Amino acid sequence: MNVTAKHDHEPTLDNPFSKPNSPRTAETDYQAAVQRGAELQALPAAAASARNVQRQHSKGRMTVWERIEFLVDEAPTILYQNWGPNLDGASLVTAIGSIDGRDVAIYGHDFTVRAGSMDATNGEKLARLFELAGQRKIPLIGLNDSAGAYIPAGVGGLDGYAEAFTGLRKLSGVVPSIMCMFGFNAGGGSYLPRQGSFLIQPKNTFFGLTGPGVVKSVLGEDVTPDDLGGPGVHSQTGVTDFVVEDEVTALRKVREILRYLPDNNSVSPEVQVCSDPIDRSTSDINTLLKTAFESPSGFNTPVDSSIIIQQLCDHGDFLEIQEERARNTITCLGRIGGHVVGFVANNSAVASGQIDIDAALKNARFIRFCNLYNIPVMFLEDTTGFLPGTEQEHRGIVQAGRAMLDAIVDLRTPRFLILIRNAFGGAYASYNNYPTGADLVVALPTTRVAVMGPAGVEYVYKDELKAIKSAVPNRIADAVADLTARGVAAEEAREQAERIVSEWLKVMETDLAKRYEREIMNPEEALSLGSVSQIVMPTDLRSVIAKHLMFCLRHYTPEPLAGVQREFHYKSASYAGVFLCQMNIIYTIR
Repeated sequence: MNVTAKHDHEPTLDNPFSKPNSPRTAETDYQAAVQRGAELQALPAAAASARNVQRQHSKGRMTVWERIEFLVDEAPTILYQNWGPNLDGASLVTAIGSIDGRDVAIYGHDFTVRAGSMDATNGEKLARLFELAGQRKIPLIGLNDSAGAYIPAGVGGLDGYAEAFTGLRKLSGVVPSIMCMFGFNAGGGSYLPRQGSFLIQPKNTFFGLTGPGVVKSVLGEDVTPDDLGGPGVHSQTGVTDFVVEDEVTALRKVREILRYLPDNNSVSPEVQVCSDPIDRSTSDINTLLKTAFESPSGFNTPVDSSIIIQQLCDHGDFLEIQEERARNTITCLGRIGGHVVGFVANNSAVASGQIDIDAALKNARFIRFCNLYNIPVMFLEDTTGFLPGTEQEHRGIVQAGRAMLDAIVDLRTPRFLILIRNAFGGAYASYNNYPTGADLVVALPTTRVAVMGPAGVEYVYKDELKAIKSAVPNRIADAVADLTARGVAAEEAREQAERIVSEWLKVMETDLAKRYEREIMNPEEALSLGSVSQIVMPTDLRSVIAKHLMFCLRHYTPEPLAGVQREFHYKSASYAGVFLCQMNIIYTIR
């Protein structure tokens, strides 16, 4: 018997199907793949060195990951985690998150990686996010912190920006977007966020086409970042909508703004349950007007329209937009009966509420936004008219005024006009009335509406004025003769006579002015012609407006616009216009 063969058949613990000396690699390969997957998953957040993170913190700035974590309700879904030739996250984070239970698309530059600079990869990455936001019709949030194009990428950096610009422009008017400016942004890093609906800029930040260094080298001009592109500059030009103290406040402002906005242009903003009765008396408006108009300056007394807006809004809460720009007009979002409402109000507390270029463009942009996103608009009128003068004409007041009028005419949402006091000439004709499409026009008893303001007395009563002024020489002569007869010296008699007649002239002119106001500058003619539907007492203003608002909203369904209307921003009044495309409002996918 073969001993060896017998031994081969003895029991053994070895796998009979394994080959001698065969390497056991399956488990090793799997573990390596899992390990590498974990590394790739963690790479974007770990791409920055501890030194770069510390440097970001030393400037009082959060990292992009900290900003996102602070902003959203829970951990977001990160899109395209590691995209780029070096799998470094490409210095840009894109994500889907939730804010107050609402889905939003989010992007943020990672300044700790390549200073948040952009290349072609970033542009494609952003374009995909914008496309997703348009397809799913969810708001967009941008956390901008970028030094601009990545120079080593060559023209690819510019292509990246161009693709992002195009994608965001297509998204404009489809879903609302809120942009935050953090850190030091230049070049395309400035253009991109200003395409958004609203822009928030904390103090001690900068953005501009070029930095101070370039300005110095090209123009020889020494300028600080703050004087070149700080919030004090951009808030006055309308580039920045909100100036806040710091990054935390900026992120909180994002959440606040979002509560007033719909998800997209096909729905209305969410209605909130409200404990403030819609028929609440607005007695404080009555107190305000009574105090103002019974002062020595009477009906010429300035009135702060923000107080009236506060009285109309639920619990007095509203969100003012571009608060630091063109204070002669107020644009804000509030609620009446839980429904979001946009307010456009002349503010006679500043420059008599006159409409200048900045005010007209501020109004036009806000009105257009409300139109796109199904927000009713409440107009409060108290203005002596458009601001005259060579400076305004040379800068294009006609263009700016036309932009405002076009935005009003294009309004499809329910809109209302409340005449507070002054409504004269072209300012009335271009400020949401029945001919331009208003759903309701009401007037307070204090209303003064006419083709011309007080100056119109010279045209309406020109014959009476001519007769009064022509009588001045004779009245002076008669007074001199009377005084001389009483023993007053000739020279003194002349002086006294001129003073007496001057006082008489003032009285006569004042009487004519009061007559003009009584006969012409009142709401009676407007009421008789149907230009005004009703006179409303100040105490009843919220009740009347709220009830009609509810009626209009019950019968309002967002309808397609005549063409795609984008949100627009002007660089100057000379470039005032309306962007229209001949197609239905849809998000076009290439």
